[in-house]
Amino acid sequence: MHWFKVFFLLQVTFLSTVFCGKVLVFPADGSHWLNLKLILNKISYKGHDVTVLLYSAAFLIDHTEPSPLKFEVFPVAFTKERNLEILENYFKVWIYDAPSISFWEFYFRMKSLMADIQQLEKHICDGVLKNKELMERLRREKYDVLISDPLSPGGELVAEALGIPFVYTFRFSMGNSMERLCGHLPSPFSYVPGIMSELSDRMTFVERLKNTLHYLFQDIIFFIEYGGYWDKYFSEILGRPTSLCETMGKAEIWLIRTYWDFEYPRPILPNFEFVGGLHCKPAKPLPEEMEKVVQSSGDHGIVVFSLGSMVKNLSDERSNLIAAALSQLPQKVIWRYSGKKPDTLSANTIIYDWIPQNDLLGHPKTKAFITHGGTNGIYEAIYHGVPMVGIPLFADQPDNIVHMKNKGMAVMLDFNKMEAQELVDAVNTVINNPSYKENAMRLSHIHHDQPIKPLDRAVFWIEYVMRHKGAKHLRPASHELTWYQYHCLDVIAFLLACLLIVLYVTTKLLSFCLRKCCKTRRKQKTQ
Repeated sequence: MHWFKVFFLLQVTFLSTVFCGKVLVFPADGSHWLNLKLILNKISYKGHDVTVLLYSAAFLIDHTEPSPLKFEVFPVAFTKERNLEILENYFKVWIYDAPSISFWEFYFRMKSLMADIQQLEKHICDGVLKNKELMERLRREKYDVLISDPLSPGGELVAEALGIPFVYTFRFSMGNSMERLCGHLPSPFSYVPGIMSELSDRMTFVERLKNTLHYLFQDIIFFIEYGGYWDKYFSEILGRPTSLCETMGKAEIWLIRTYWDFEYPRPILPNFEFVGGLHCKPAKPLPEEMEKVVQSSGDHGIVVFSLGSMVKNLSDERSNLIAAALSQLPQKVIWRYSGKKPDTLSANTIIYDWIPQNDLLGHPKTKAFITHGGTNGIYEAIYHGVPMVGIPLFADQPDNIVHMKNKGMAVMLDFNKMEAQELVDAVNTVINNPSYKENAMRLSHIHHDQPIKPLDRAVFWIEYVMRHKGAKHLRPASHELTWYQYHCLDVIAFLLACLLIVLYVTTKLLSFCLRKCCKTRRKQKTQ
């Protein structure tokens, strides 16, 4: 029996090594890394060899901390300080300047910032693709799959250069352009609202008009400002005419970090998978000091407040207004904030540089969550069934909060226009109106009612691509069609031509018959 057990363990070990592969990762920096890191850790835990390509000026990804992942750090032609400077300018324009400037001024300022960001991204691509020694080393490793985030161009290009399949993992692209135009994900304008349009799937005529214009405007920006910038670079690297969108369309699987608890019902393709909330988990006990604060709240409970990890400072006027509003709440407020301490801060509000957000939201004394509307925070609130007050700041955050508002789980406020009493009323509404808690629990039940956990589903599809050396059988044939064939414009043109020919022939026949009749009548009259 003893030797049987030893033999069995050896067999299990042997089989586990047989099915392990090599994974290459081209990540996006910032909050996107937090989700991807969980997937990579799970893949590594299952025995796969995971290598992360990391540029030397990354500001969030720390390759020095203990990790099961391998990091291949390569130099780039800019510094971490320059990276952070552009990021801070981006936040400043979107959060503080946008409300006071015209749409076109905002557009041109963002266009300038995006040009700076794309220049940095090009340096990152150069750091890998023009580094002959690094590329040769990567080729020798013979990776089975590459995982990338399409919002940081380059991963798909590395995969194409190495001749390996690649998988995307991300939340969304600007106006759904990458998913629709490159991934060919069906998105009828009539009931699929464009990302950042702040519309729902139930639209009036005017809203459908707005949605259509929103899609068209975003597509123009994508092709001219984004695709136009990268098409030449992709063609240069691959040594043949190609485009960003054509290369992106070769993705085997698109892992979207949302789910039907968040999304509106819409058409989907077999190579698109929703894995929203993959980072969510049951709450753990709080640190002893924080637990004492929570327990001291009594029957009123606590409110958790965080504007995310990216925005560390607020203006004095906004921070004082927020602190004054929080002082009027009967609940204890736990506020994640690392900026200057507000003058109006009261005893019921405790500020921390960092908080265990998931554990706090899962605490039974938590009554509400004040959030900027980041996808990670929203999903933790859904997971634990906590109603929200949304104060979106930039990017997809307004759209995220609109989704939650339409699903009856949140109240939305304008960061730059809200008054202290509005914030107080919003928090009291989501706490005292039972419908918000009921809707939060309803969405929580939907999220939990899945046959497989989101993280396991994400890992399954990555391993699926590794096992089958791609997933071409899930890729729609539309990728082989031209744009006019995809929209059947050639068929429509042919049918219109046939119709015109029929009308022309019919008209000529009728004209001929009429002339004959007229001649016959004239002859009869003459006789």
